[in-house]
Amino acid sequence: MADQQFETPAFRELRDNPPIKEGVMDHSQPYVAKPEHNEPLGFPGELVENWEEKAVAKLGDLLEKNKALRVYLDSCVKCGACTDKCHYFIGTGDPKNMPVARQDLLRSVYRRHFTTAGKLFPKLVGAKEMNKEMLDDWYKYFHQCSQCRRCAVFCPYGIDTAEISMAARDIMDHIGVGTKYSNEIIAKVHVIGNNLGLPQPALVNTMEGLEEDVEEETGVQVKFPVDQEGADVLLITPSADFFAEPHVDGLIGYGKVFHQAGINWTVSSYASEAANFAMFIGSYEQMHKIANRIRKAALDLGVKRIIFGECGHAWRVAYAFLNTLAGPWDFLDPKYPRPQHILEVTNELIKTGGITLDASANDDKVLTFHDSCNVARATRMGDVEGGQFTIPREVIKASVNKFVDMDPQTICEKTFCCGGGGGLLTDDLIELRVKGALPRMEALKDVVDNHGVTHMAAICAICKSQFSKVMPYYGFDMDMVVSVHQLVSEAIQLGTKE
Repeated sequence: MADQQFETPAFRELRDNPPIKEGVMDHSQPYVAKPEHNEPLGFPGELVENWEEKAVAKLGDLLEKNKALRVYLDSCVKCGACTDKCHYFIGTGDPKNMPVARQDLLRSVYRRHFTTAGKLFPKLVGAKEMNKEMLDDWYKYFHQCSQCRRCAVFCPYGIDTAEISMAARDIMDHIGVGTKYSNEIIAKVHVIGNNLGLPQPALVNTMEGLEEDVEEETGVQVKFPVDQEGADVLLITPSADFFAEPHVDGLIGYGKVFHQAGINWTVSSYASEAANFAMFIGSYEQMHKIANRIRKAALDLGVKRIIFGECGHAWRVAYAFLNTLAGPWDFLDPKYPRPQHILEVTNELIKTGGITLDASANDDKVLTFHDSCNVARATRMGDVEGGQFTIPREVIKASVNKFVDMDPQTICEKTFCCGGGGGLLTDDLIELRVKGALPRMEALKDVVDNHGVTHMAAICAICKSQFSKVMPYYGFDMDMVVSVHQLVSEAIQLGTKE
């Protein structure tokens, strides 16, 4: 699948809806997990016997645990408001990528087994059995949803397709049909503590290398500590920050901010991963296990604060779920009773004079900003409504002199997904990823052509990885995407404060 041939979508002059192409993405699906990927998570190694009945039983279990799921399945009136809001439908034209049609793959099974009308008059209400054809469609099209929740913004009933996709994936995992990409990664976190399977000696070596690089470049000894007991701050950041461009430049920026502000910090080799891929597969049990590693690391190291780095879904889990999954966090400093985002910390330091930035250091760039889905539509930063939109932009504007926002219909709560979220950041799905990036690439092209934008900043590890891969398909340089703290790193004034 990684070598599949496909045509990159053309930019749409009028942003019209794509022509309908029945089944055009019917071939697209991620690699199926093998037993060695599933079994460490407690999932069956392969499709179980009587899987049809077990899938329906698992759906019933989820309906009992998640009352919102039943509401979402009952509420849709097929109004069409979501039809053209999905980046995958816009990029592919496959009608099953309309959010309403994707929902109906699960809704039809729900109606057959959990509604009176579906049991008595299935054809009249679109109720269908859970069979092999249905399972195949589930596996293909629920993995053509990045759980970005843009459709929910426009749905008059607030139906959240992400919750439905998560439920379908959870059901499939429990009957032995999971995805290699997500399940293999989750297993690595359970065993080693990060998505990469990066052991403690390698992590220490990496951080020591960053210390040497920064000192060589700046003449200042900036520490990047690992497993430092008694540190004030535990930094939880995506493991991509330890090795990949432009992620690692953001990590260097965090280190410089902490150094200049005099904040004593550390990362933990036991819980060195901010990302929680269990959210992508809809497993709250797996989310709980991963979140508990962070709690244990914080207790073992005796920290007072927890700060999350630039990772979209990691911040969603931290903001929305961490207290219920792994709380209470009553052992933290009462002044910092909840996890903070690194941007909240940096923005406050800028405003209070804790750090000084020279924006002219980035005068070779004209910046725009990509709002990451999970940050934009599922979290908040700071203590004001909309802080997740204003704080990143305030930090960028303090770091650069030239900033331009993209089309208002494509930013903030209406932002388009990068195309690689929701556990889809794998080369098995490169065609889907490229086509799903179309709306964001169109908005980027507008500001490039009309305002001379040279770089796009992002605060999500998946967004950065996705854009670096797909930008060349649309004629952009892969180096156009940068970390926000990469900009901070270039602008920050290190040394003795006056």
